[in-house]
Amino acid sequence: MTLSPIEKLFTLFNETATVLQEELDCSLLEALAETGENLFNGTILQDELSELTVKRLNKHYQGIELDRYSNEEIRKSFQLVILKGMKETVQPNHQMTPDSVGMLVAYLVGRFIKDKSFRLLDPAVGTGNLLMTVLNHVGKDTDAIGVDIDDLLIKLAYVSANLQRQAVQFFNQDSLEPLFIDPVDAVIADLPVGFYPNDVRAADYQLKASTGHSYAHHLFIEQSVRHTKAGGYLFFVIPNGLFESEQAEQLRDYFKEQVIIQGLLQLPTTMFKTKSAAKSILVLQKKGEGIKPPKQALLVNLPSLSKRQEMDKILTEIDKWFRENKG
Repeated sequence: MTLSPIEKLFTLFNETATVLQEELDCSLLEALAETGENLFNGTILQDELSELTVKRLNKHYQGIELDRYSNEEIRKSFQLVILKGMKETVQPNHQMTPDSVGMLVAYLVGRFIKDKSFRLLDPAVGTGNLLMTVLNHVGKDTDAIGVDIDDLLIKLAYVSANLQRQAVQFFNQDSLEPLFIDPVDAVIADLPVGFYPNDVRAADYQLKASTGHSYAHHLFIEQSVRHTKAGGYLFFVIPNGLFESEQAEQLRDYFKEQVIIQGLLQLPTTMFKTKSAAKSILVLQKKGEGIKPPKQALLVNLPSLSKRQEMDKILTEIDKWFRENKG
């Protein structure tokens, strides 16, 4: 049986990571970052390995020429091993953005942003799956930045970007602390949902809670808007209940003051384990001189993405909206 390119790469990443995991006595995710570094550098970087292990690894590495694979084949196979590793170690709030959602975000970024080159920020970059999907599909020259507090996840994002020859600047820090970056043209983020424990830091935000902990996802929105140029776009994967919480009124007031809602695309509930876990893609534009709201926001209830005809119909409607609202 002939393996597909993704299966071949998955086998390479998985088997070499497992060899390193056993020898270095570390998690599969840590070992995956190590094997990715080896592949990118074309040499084995770990000094403490036995001669036999070095031979085993070299045999695997020499059987693969990465240049023969597309970025998407590399991204998907790398992420499959990450998913396997996450089942072993990572807490549930580190859910990876599904590929279909990443493709939709990439499609929207490509449609809303007219310039051939632009600056892009993902302030909750995690393992980089959403960011890489967008970079691989948007077809524009992109100056990209990723920020995450988790040092292992951001190392995996960095290794994944290197293997795909995508130039991304990564910052390993709390995204809600000051970010020392120039303003960007667009932000993408699968928003981390929950409470932000640092009340002192939250006090610097307009969207801080009046009592108790503030919502991290609200603060992420405000931080993203702060770092976006006037007229820039923000694409957030949000929980469907974003505007239903006890802090929602504060968020609505902030939106009225700072941004224009360009669109809301509700993702099919079949994509999520429970209805309460369902999400949407929210598209915002930062207010600025001469920035006009659309005649009406793009409001879409997406069908199951596997229903081709229904999806084609929706894409035709989206197309029509762009012609009428964006010229």
